[in-house]
Amino acid sequence: MQIATLATTVGPHLFWIASRAAGIAALILSSASVCVGLLMGTRLRAGRGAELRVAHEALSLATLAAIAAHGLTLLPDSFIGLSLADISLPFAASYKTFWTTAGIVSFWALALLGVSYYLRGRIGVQRWRRLHRLTALAWALGLAHSLGEGTDAGQTWFLAMVAITTAPALLGLAAVWARRWIASGAGQEHGRAGAGSPRAAVGRP
Repeated sequence: MQIATLATTVGPHLFWIASRAAGIAALILSSASVCVGLLMGTRLRAGRGAELRVAHEALSLATLAAIAAHGLTLLPDSFIGLSLADISLPFAASYKTFWTTAGIVSFWALALLGVSYYLRGRIGVQRWRRLHRLTALAWALGLAHSLGEGTDAGQTWFLAMVAITTAPALLGLAAVWARRWIASGAGQEHGRAGAGSPRAAVGRP
């Protein structure tokens, strides 16, 4: 009796529940991928570069699969009535258009940046690395989508899960940006000091 009642309650919302589960999985996987990516740029990776690269690639691909499932499982949901265009084209959906678009842009950005990994030989390693930094912005956009549109966004358990999952990535990104900002400031100070030296005044050979 209880099973029948549960089936009656869950049945009409099965695809919606599946989409929510896939979205949560995508957030967890993408946050872990960002953390591993940041770890690859630190001294802590010593002797483990290959392992971290494999883990980062696997997490990135799993993230894309989870996001795709998050969107595609909404198509059979007759209640919300979204089309393929609604879940794949920015500003096409009438349902929470801004937040839906944020999620769509995040997915396509992550997908393109993920594909660029396999083309880095043609792109150029240094150019690809600069391009790959945009992954953090795409991830942040996906996080905003989760908090702005998610059915569970106002639930304590969801907010706690988001905080636990994303805090390491956010702290890692903050540390990287702070380090670059300090290095940039030090470089500018060094440049000004060099420009004021007697050697700089007469020109360097």
